[in-house]
Amino acid sequence: MAEDSVELARSEWEDAHRRLEAERVDRALYRRRLAQIDLVSDGLRRHVGGTYSLSDLVRAYGEAERWARELIEERAPGPGWPRDLALVVGAAFHAYQRGALDYTP
Repeated sequence: MAEDSVELARSEWEDAHRRLEAERVDRALYRRRLAQIDLVSDGLRRHVGGTYSLSDLVRAYGEAERWARELIEERAPGPGWPRDLALVVGAAFHAYQRGALDYTP
Protein backbone atom coordinates (compact mmCIF):
# COMPACT_ATOMS: atom_id res chain seq x y z
CA MET A 1 0.00 0.00 0.00
CA ALA A 2 1.31 3.41 -0.89
CA GLU A 3 2.66 5.59 1.88
CA ASP A 4 0.44 8.40 0.56
CA SER A 5 -2.68 6.30 1.20
CA VAL A 6 -1.65 5.64 4.76
CA GLU A 7 -0.87 9.31 5.40
CA LEU A 8 -4.16 10.45 3.85
CA ALA A 9 -6.14 8.00 5.99
CA ARG A 10 -4.25 9.03 9.13
CA SER A 11 -5.01 12.66 8.36
CA GLU A 12 -8.73 11.83 8.08
CA TRP A 13 -8.59 9.91 11.36
CA GLU A 14 -6.87 12.82 13.10
CA ASP A 15 -9.52 15.21 11.78
CA ALA A 16 -12.29 12.95 13.10
CA HIS A 17 -10.56 12.79 16.47
CA ARG A 18 -10.35 16.61 16.64
CA ARG A 19 -14.03 16.93 15.73
CA LEU A 20 -14.93 14.37 18.40
CA GLU A 21 -12.95 16.25 21.05
CA ALA A 22 -14.77 19.46 20.09
CA GLU A 23 -18.02 17.72 21.05
CA ARG A 24 -16.96 17.24 24.68
CA VAL A 25 -19.00 20.30 25.66
CA ASP A 26 -22.20 18.34 24.95
CA ARG A 27 -21.79 15.52 27.46
CA ALA A 28 -24.74 13.44 26.26
CA LEU A 29 -23.63 13.62 22.64
CA TYR A 30 -20.03 12.87 23.56
CA ARG A 31 -21.03 9.80 25.61
CA ARG A 32 -23.18 8.58 22.72
CA ARG A 33 -20.24 9.01 20.32
CA LEU A 34 -17.94 7.10 22.66
CA ALA A 35 -20.41 4.21 22.79
CA GLN A 36 -20.55 4.18 18.99
CA ILE A 37 -16.75 4.31 18.77
CA ASP A 38 -16.54 1.33 21.14
CA LEU A 39 -18.79 -0.64 18.78
CA VAL A 40 -16.64 0.24 15.78
CA SER A 41 -13.49 -0.66 17.75
CA ASP A 42 -14.98 -4.07 18.53
CA GLY A 43 -15.72 -4.46 14.82
CA LEU A 44 -12.13 -3.55 14.02
CA ARG A 45 -10.85 -6.29 16.31
CA ARG A 46 -12.93 -8.76 14.33
CA HIS A 47 -11.86 -7.37 10.94
CA VAL A 48 -8.13 -6.85 11.45
CA GLY A 49 -7.35 -8.89 14.55
CA GLY A 50 -4.76 -8.21 17.20
CA THR A 51 -1.68 -8.03 14.99
CA TYR A 52 -1.88 -5.53 12.14
CA SER A 53 -0.08 -2.80 10.27
CA LEU A 54 -1.25 0.66 9.30
CA SER A 55 -1.71 -0.65 5.76
CA ASP A 56 -4.04 -3.34 7.10
CA LEU A 57 -6.04 -0.62 8.84
CA VAL A 58 -6.25 1.48 5.70
CA ARG A 59 -7.63 -1.52 3.80
CA ALA A 60 -10.20 -2.09 6.56
CA TYR A 61 -11.06 1.61 6.52
CA GLY A 62 -12.18 1.31 2.92
CA GLU A 63 -14.87 -1.20 3.94
CA ALA A 64 -15.64 0.10 7.43
CA GLU A 65 -18.59 2.33 6.66
CA ARG A 66 -20.69 -0.64 5.58
CA TRP A 67 -20.14 -2.84 8.63
CA ALA A 68 -19.95 0.11 11.06
CA ARG A 69 -23.31 1.37 9.81
CA GLU A 70 -24.84 -2.04 10.56
CA LEU A 71 -23.29 -2.23 14.04
CA ILE A 72 -24.38 1.23 15.10
CA GLU A 73 -27.84 0.91 13.60
CA GLU A 74 -28.41 -2.32 15.54
CA ARG A 75 -26.93 -1.36 18.90
CA ALA A 76 -26.45 2.38 19.48
CA PRO A 77 -28.05 4.58 16.86
CA GLY A 78 -28.99 7.74 18.78
CA PRO A 79 -30.56 10.72 17.05
CA GLY A 80 -28.98 11.82 13.76
CA TRP A 81 -26.35 9.06 13.83
CA PRO A 82 -26.05 8.46 10.05
CA ARG A 83 -24.93 12.04 9.55
CA ASP A 84 -21.98 11.51 11.89
CA LEU A 85 -20.94 8.01 10.86
CA ALA A 86 -17.71 9.25 9.24
CA LEU A 87 -16.71 11.02 12.46
CA VAL A 88 -17.32 7.90 14.56
CA VAL A 89 -15.49 5.59 12.15
CA GLY A 90 -12.56 7.99 11.79
CA ALA A 91 -12.22 8.48 15.54
CA ALA A 92 -12.30 4.71 16.12
CA PHE A 93 -9.56 4.17 13.55
CA HIS A 94 -7.56 7.04 15.07
CA ALA A 95 -7.52 5.28 18.42
CA TYR A 96 -7.01 1.79 16.99
CA GLN A 97 -3.98 2.78 14.90
CA ARG A 98 -1.92 3.01 18.08
CA GLY A 99 -1.84 -0.79 18.21
CA ALA A 100 -0.37 -1.15 14.70
CA LEU A 101 3.04 -2.80 14.48
CA ASP A 102 4.38 0.15 12.48
CA TYR A 103 2.62 2.95 14.37
CA THR A 104 4.56 6.13 15.02
CA PRO A 105 2.92 9.25 16.49
